[in-house]
Amino acid sequence: SSMRTHLSTCYGLLFNTLPLTSPLSRLTMARSNTSKPKVDKMQQLLHADPSGGWDKCWEKGMTPWDLGQPTPILVHLHQTGTLPKGRALIPGCGSGHDVVAIASPERFVVGLDVSENAIKQATKLFLSSKSVENFAFLEADFFSWRPTQLFDLIFDYTFFCAIEPEMRSRWASRIRDLLKPDGELITLIFPL
Repeated sequence: SSMRTHLSTCYGLLFNTLPLTSPLSRLTMARSNTSKPKVDKMQQLLHADPSGGWDKCWEKGMTPWDLGQPTPILVHLHQTGTLPKGRALIPGCGSGHDVVAIASPERFVVGLDVSENAIKQATKLFLSSKSVENFAFLEADFFSWRPTQLFDLIFDYTFFCAIEPEMRSRWASRIRDLLKPDGELITLIFPL
């Protein structure tokens, strides 16, 4: 179906695997990019310390969701002028690659993360970026953070799938509260 093809293309762009011909091969390749031991160790850290686990993951380098580069599909949407201009939010921004990739004079991007180590890493990586006036990194909890302005765009890559299932309705309420009525939400779910 066209939906299946679209999803396969999204996975392909996400993990730079588009040259592979089979959608199944692309998905298998995407999954193989994540080592299971790392994911298992990450989950152990999070279960042992739900409040500070994310910070420990960043401290120990247990971040299998971090591509170490901007998400290719997001870069593609930015380069083709598809993304809304105005204000954008990236919750769980991690090391900040996506924030900086779509920041521009027409789009101010807020990267939010609960992990102090993630925000420190993002700030260190992009302190001297030429578009530094077009983005900000904030250490804050998405569920309690209260910004002064709403957003035209929210990009969620691996954030929704990282929260406990019982928190998903709170996630939806927060997205609704933070997004302008005509704003756009883009989500990519980590393929585990």
